[in-house]
Amino acid sequence: MKPLTHPSIEDVTVEGLLHALSDPVRAAIYAGIAAADGALSCSNFLQVCDRNIPKSTLSQHFRALREAGLIRSERHGVEMRNTTRCQEIQQRFPGLISAILTAHGTQAAERARSARRKPAAGKAKPT
Repeated sequence: MKPLTHPSIEDVTVEGLLHALSDPVRAAIYAGIAAADGALSCSNFLQVCDRNIPKSTLSQHFRALREAGLIRSERHGVEMRNTTRCQEIQQRFPGLISAILTAHGTQAAERARSARRKPAAGKAKPT
């Protein structure tokens, strides 16, 4: 089995973090892990952003988050447990992750409100 690689915190860059979080699915996965009290397995994210994510695609998303230095993954049997590296990143780039997570939460809330206001497809708007 191939060993998991995690960059040292000195090798983590703002550009790498932003690139990894530029994908909405990865941003949602990271926000979910950051909000959790403990480690989460990849299978916790088989449905993200109201769509099903194939396991192979999910593996690629977790790899991108891990290689950017956002998460730490550990194998436990057949399961992969993931935790954030928020504290380490906070020390390197103070305020960056909390600002990103706050913005992500605001955006998610706006999308949810917008989705509730839109009429269902195929239904006519009341006049």
